[in-house]
Amino acid sequence: ERPMAGAPFTMEVELGKIREFARATKSSNPGYLTADVPVSPATFLATAAFWTGPENAPPMAEIGDPARVLHGEQEFVFHGEPPRAGTRLVGQTRIGNSYDKRGTRGGSMRFVELVTEFRTPEGRLVAESKTTVIVTSQAPAEGPTAS
Repeated sequence: ERPMAGAPFTMEVELGKIREFARATKSSNPGYLTADVPVSPATFLATAAFWTGPENAPPMAEIGDPARVLHGEQEFVFHGEPPRAGTRLVGQTRIGNSYDKRGTRGGSMRFVELVTEFRTPEGRLVAESKTTVIVTSQAPAEGPTAS
């Protein structure tokens, strides 16, 4: 069984974007804001979404109906310090673990782990982002629900 992966993408860790991200998250950490070559905040790699398109995602057919996908959990794993400004990363997202679980109201849920590996252009693993999405058996109802 082959892992389903999207096309690789290149992400530049930019000084200005690190500082914008730090300010947006109300950080006062000088390592992000005033260092000559700042390190990126731990959750900065979430901005990879701005560097990707549909071709970089694993095939949705392997995940499920987008109308039924919920964000469940996010985790970042670093293999050393977080990347610094000026670092070029090559990312690629693949499907990791998946399993089904019965819901309390009779529906089923599929949990799918999406793993994005961030590597240097030479191939050294820098970090991983692990996102767990939940695919519900039914699309959420529109409007308020009856009590």
